[in-house]
Amino acid sequence: MTPAEVEEIEQRVDRVLATVPEWIWDGETLPVPVEHIADSHFGLLVRDADDIGLAPGAPELGPGEALSGLLLADRGEVWVSAGEARAWPPRRRFTIGHELGHWCLHRRGREHVYCRDSVVDSEGEPPELPLPERQANAFAAALLMPPRLMRWRYALNRDFHDLCRTFDVSSKAMSRRLPAVIPRSVRASR
Repeated sequence: MTPAEVEEIEQRVDRVLATVPEWIWDGETLPVPVEHIADSHFGLLVRDADDIGLAPGAPELGPGEALSGLLLADRGEVWVSAGEARAWPPRRRFTIGHELGHWCLHRRGREHVYCRDSVVDSEGEPPELPLPERQANAFAAALLMPPRLMRWRYALNRDFHDLCRTFDVSSKAMSRRLPAVIPRSVRASR
């Protein structure tokens, strides 16, 4: 994605967060309550399923393939892999944010949006990843780690693992987000 496209998504997330009622999130308390935003603000039912492949409209999977998340836009549901959620709770939060990104950015005219486990991946975005998936990943990162709050927390404590715990994200997600929000010159100083 171009820097302009990334900035557009960042602004979109800012607008989304600005519309969240204070009773859901006060705009400062961390971690950002992504599931409450999805359900209470957007009216999306978040379901943890042991087999997402049983969801209505789920695609057929090949050998070794798995689904991390599924947005059933026509039903207003986000399905999340319960197995992944148990093994990596921060990944569950990223998956919900990713599917919410599809809801906000891509749902027009689409009944279902599904994401294989290799798509909702905070490790990196391979070049072959489709643009809507990169956009949903960028949306999730900006939602879970808003720049203003990242800069504030980083100024208080630069400890990487503390930042991961504070934002309740994986180290992979934080390692991608931190350089996008905190300039190298700031990270190198001190």
